Amino acid sequence: MPNEIRETVNLYLAGRIDQWYSLADRTGVVFVLNMTDLEAAHAMLEQLPLGRAHYMSFDLLRIGPLNPLHWLAGVEPTKK
Repeated sequence: MPNEIRETVNLYLAGRIDQWYSLADRTGVVFVLNMTDLEAAHAMLEQLPLGRAHYMSFDLLRIGPLNPLHWLAGVEPTKK
């Protein structure tokens, strides 16, 4: 586990992980990543020690600014 923590901290310091949280009701974490490519994010997480050992599974979701803020500002949200 020390290697997992060290490599995760390195990703944070490199700006790839923006935020991280522990799940309150079960074992696990949530990472908010600074990445736009889901495949690259998947590959990055798979290179962590727990990913290489196949002890980690994850779901990747695209997130962005709150759409109501676009409407309040009178601009259209960008489509990706």
